[in-house]
Amino acid sequence: MNRVVVTGMGAVTPVGNDVKSYWEGLISGKNGIDFIKRFDTENIGYRLGGEVKDFHPEIYMDRMSVKKTDRFVQFAICAAQEAMDDSEIIDKIDSKDLAVYFGSSIGGYETNCNEHLNLINRGAKRVSPMFIPKMISNMAAGNIAIRFNAHGPCISVSTACATATNAIGEGYRAVKHGYAKAAICGGSEAAITPLSLAGFGSCMALNPSDDPKAASLPFDKRHGGFVMGEGAGALILEEYEHAKARGAKIYAEVVGYGSTCDAFHITAPEEEAKESSRAIYEAAEALRDLAPEDIYVNAHGTGTPLNDKTETKALKKAFGEDAAKRLHISSTKSMTGHLLGAAGAIEAVAAVMALKEGIIPPTINLVEPDEECDLNYTPNEAVKADIKAALSTSLGFGGHNACVAFKRGE
Repeated sequence: MNRVVVTGMGAVTPVGNDVKSYWEGLISGKNGIDFIKRFDTENIGYRLGGEVKDFHPEIYMDRMSVKKTDRFVQFAICAAQEAMDDSEIIDKIDSKDLAVYFGSSIGGYETNCNEHLNLINRGAKRVSPMFIPKMISNMAAGNIAIRFNAHGPCISVSTACATATNAIGEGYRAVKHGYAKAAICGGSEAAITPLSLAGFGSCMALNPSDDPKAASLPFDKRHGGFVMGEGAGALILEEYEHAKARGAKIYAEVVGYGSTCDAFHITAPEEEAKESSRAIYEAAEALRDLAPEDIYVNAHGTGTPLNDKTETKALKKAFGEDAAKRLHISSTKSMTGHLLGAAGAIEAVAAVMALKEGIIPPTINLVEPDEECDLNYTPNEAVKADIKAALSTSLGFGGHNACVAFKRGE
């Protein structure tokens, strides 16, 4: 089996459009939640979101490419380009050895909505010939592969909110078992639209709060639903000997992955956390020699009451109740909102950066802890900690559970 390491990262998020600004935003407790600016929310009932600010895709893309792609693809390409530049792997790997494992929960939803309006208001002949290539959810992976001449496996994952964590985990397995020397892994989402807000709102998933400081509230007694976010994250996973031979910097080693399904309900998690805890347990198998204080968990932590309570229970089952209370845990969704299919990617970046810098990012807005969420969720301020490992967990609609484990790079 090959060892697998992280040699590059990229991020486009509501608190920063590159890894440096994203990380600085997280550890300073920056709130990326605000009133939505891209369209009028007056008649929708949900006014807040974690929008990406000051995004200029032309930094990495020509104008024609921007015109021909949905925002979720633009986010993906920008994050992937930053990660590839960071890794310095370009031109140092055979194209057949470079894979892409990149996903989106919803794909080009803005394009879908806009072209449907074209159909209704202007007729079938006014629907753009680029509608399908802009809309289908594999186009983030496809465009990344084209851009970087990646001739290895190109797999687009779509497992709701577990998408990016599954993409990272499957990329890890591909490199570990020799199907690729390196993989561009992650997820992208740009689904903040009037229809998506109305839809998630109708199924009682969103917090209707009009207060940006009291909307994304993971593990807080006031939690009343998540806040939609958007953006992308990318990690370059590379076979250790290949990375070492070319003198690559190593952020962390990927040491575990768990993937299970509740097979219980289309939206609600299974409350006893049988399968979500198993995903965490399996990912953390390689961390059994560490004390709980040595481990950071970037929790799924959406701010929906059932998810927060179930995830707390899952961590207790996976580690044991006493050990779980000694873990360092936080939900960075308190700052970014929920990026759906991209959440696991930017949260994996946060987990790796926490390992590298020895800083636990906070769960902001946590002022009234839920009695059933009684673990150490790092309330409101970042904490220095000499951690040796990190986990990133994701739980998705349909019962998808995923978790990846990292150890400090050597």
